[in-house]
Amino acid sequence: MVHFQIQAIGPEGRIAQLKVIRMEENKKVSLKYLFFTFLKIGTISWGGFMALIAVVQKQLVDKDKVIKEELILDGISLASVLPGAVAINVVTYIGYQLRGIKGALVSLVATVFPGFLLVLGLGVLYTTYGELALLNKFFLGILPAIASVILSVAIEMAGKQIKDVKQIAICVLAAFCLLTIHSFFATLISIIFSAIAGYFLYKIPAVKAEKANVKRFNSNYPKLIFYTGALLAIVLLIFLTVRLLKIDAYNWYQLNRTIFLTFSGMSLTLFGGGYVIIPAMQQVIVDGFHWMTTKEFADAIAMGQITPGPVILTATFIGYRVAGFMGACVATFAIFFPPGLVMLMFSGFLKKIKDSNIITAIFKGMRPAIIGMIFSAAFTVGKGAEMGWISALIFLVVLVLLVKFKMNVLYMIPLAGIAGMLFF
Repeated sequence: MVHFQIQAIGPEGRIAQLKVIRMEENKKVSLKYLFFTFLKIGTISWGGFMALIAVVQKQLVDKDKVIKEELILDGISLASVLPGAVAINVVTYIGYQLRGIKGALVSLVATVFPGFLLVLGLGVLYTTYGELALLNKFFLGILPAIASVILSVAIEMAGKQIKDVKQIAICVLAAFCLLTIHSFFATLISIIFSAIAGYFLYKIPAVKAEKANVKRFNSNYPKLIFYTGALLAIVLLIFLTVRLLKIDAYNWYQLNRTIFLTFSGMSLTLFGGGYVIIPAMQQVIVDGFHWMTTKEFADAIAMGQITPGPVILTATFIGYRVAGFMGACVATFAIFFPPGLVMLMFSGFLKKIKDSNIITAIFKGMRPAIIGMIFSAAFTVGKGAEMGWISALIFLVVLVLLVKFKMNVLYMIPLAGIAGMLFF
């Protein structure tokens, strides 16, 4: 990627010098790499949004070195103000930046797939045997480990991204805001005010330097429309085919159509993470449609918590309980696909404008705020763990192994879960 920077070289307004600056791009990767990398990440990312982001950072930035951590922070900034699961939207953003629309779709599907399979399997076991107490012990073991992983990422990002006292102040204020205001509005407030602060604190005056990105961007929107239309056509073809079948096909169609419309509608009103949507989901699923009892819904939320991936994979469990395997597929598709489309559209827009001085200044304010949010997430997860001496020991051991010895997070979380099953 080539950018041009125009700089004045004399006080008399002489001809400006045209200076070519070659910007370092993210490494070119294959779709195969994206699929298997995010499949692995989706398999071990217990603990929700920040835990998944932490594993992405450890794998793609620290180990494989295919992206810069600024890309993750930019993705969080954008995803935080758009609907949908923030972590999955960030994965979609990264895939888009690396390989366009195909990369975004491959990354999204690969990340969700392991959690989908596990929740589906647990749904089958739950229907057959009832409660699964052993998984609760596994979850108790991984909670302190997840807190360590998130904290280690926050420490590493802070060391690289926070350069002055102003950014330290933004980071601390954002963390304080999230820890004291328990609402989606805390995230929104932090993002907005840090962006405003960045604009006023770091905007470069026009007389010093002006950047102009002269590369023409080929719009991906026609491709996005084509892929969306093709996918929806396939879904419609499946529904129409089944509807034409005689045996109870109409009721099957109506039920899955209701599942799709219900969860896709929820997904587009999901701001601030999966936990925000739980009350609305309970009102619709339990009180409205009476698809589940309150106890079954609570167990569904637990399934979303003790499996890798975002907590809104609860939709998979609910879909299975309501309409079997097809219901699980429809609910999962509906909860992730519409916000993914929104994220793709805004990702293309951000890519076009992010090299301007104004956007650069805004992101210099937003990045330390996001790091503060990561610190607060580590505290919140740690607080949620039963911090006895076993949990404290797991927390400290994992933190030391990650920060001091740079151990692969791939092994840390499963081993912590096994320790929980053995000692709790």
